[in-house]
Amino acid sequence: MSLLEQIKENGIVAVIRGATTENIVEIARALKNGGVKALEITVETPKVLSMIERVSDAFGEEVIVGAGTVLDPETARAAIMAGAKFIFSPTVHPETIKMAKRYGVISIPGALTPTEILTAYENGADLIKVFPAHVFGPRYIKDIHGPLPHIPLMPTGGLDVDNVGDYIKAGAVAAGIGSSLVNTKKQMDSDFFIELENKAAQFVQAVKEARA
Repeated sequence: MSLLEQIKENGIVAVIRGATTENIVEIARALKNGGVKALEITVETPKVLSMIERVSDAFGEEVIVGAGTVLDPETARAAIMAGAKFIFSPTVHPETIKMAKRYGVISIPGALTPTEILTAYENGADLIKVFPAHVFGPRYIKDIHGPLPHIPLMPTGGLDVDNVGDYIKAGAVAAGIGSSLVNTKKQMDSDFFIELENKAAQFVQAVKEARA
């Protein structure tokens, strides 16, 4: 099974913002134990390349680690060299998509309007991050799939365990989940990691129930 198919099958990509080199492996382990096996580490985070390397080295193929908030091809290449298996962007940037494809990694640019979504897909994107998804809600995913049923969509922004199933039922192939799953502003003690593992399991279960 390809990495892209694994992301789709798992259904959840954890968006990690504000982690550190000291806690990123433990965060990844808790997510993996809860069933979330794809995680995005945002590149504005200090020492992000080291974090991508650490997760990649610690878990190998058990966890699919990628870089998020990638705005340009130079940053994309640096992340790929560090071990990123996918590149998330908040916008459609054709040169960034091209860089990801050049190195054989998954490209997931952010888009909102039908024109942006189609443009991203035509430029080689593997999956489209519909962002910010909460602006229009689950119905928007269904409406986009009317004229563009062949384009895989992954809503991100404002999703939580209570509404993620609605997006899946509307046709999303996966969902990007940020602070409602990984809230790095909380104190990271043993209770935090237990809670994180449980939250991850809840999100995975919500996706399974929606698909059923």
